[in-house]
Amino acid sequence: MRGEKQLLDLFERLAPEQQEGLIAFAEFLNGSVPDAAGTASEPVAIPRPEGETVAMAIRRLVRTYSMLDRKRLMAEASQFMAQHALNGRPAVEVIDELEKVFARHYQEMLERGDRRDEG
Repeated sequence: MRGEKQLLDLFERLAPEQQEGLIAFAEFLNGSVPDAAGTASEPVAIPRPEGETVAMAIRRLVRTYSMLDRKRLMAEASQFMAQHALNGRPAVEVIDELEKVFARHYQEMLERGDRRDEG
């Protein structure tokens, strides 16, 4: 219970965009971001909308690369999310880096010959 209260207190102190980012990142870590395309073997081309936030980008990239294991992406994605949320790194730069990370993980999965990024 202490952790829940602490998290709620911190959440309430965040700006709305930061709250959205925290929710998106929690969904990412939990693996509960809805996957509209199902588990595809190929990336689903989802255009990057103008004015996309980091939270929106994570959701889009998870749907684009639904075949990837989020546990493998967690460390890198969390670094970029922190750079944006805590250090004020521009969203556009962070999203560019996130796109590269997801694409690299997909390429590595292909090179290993995996159908899914499970191990």
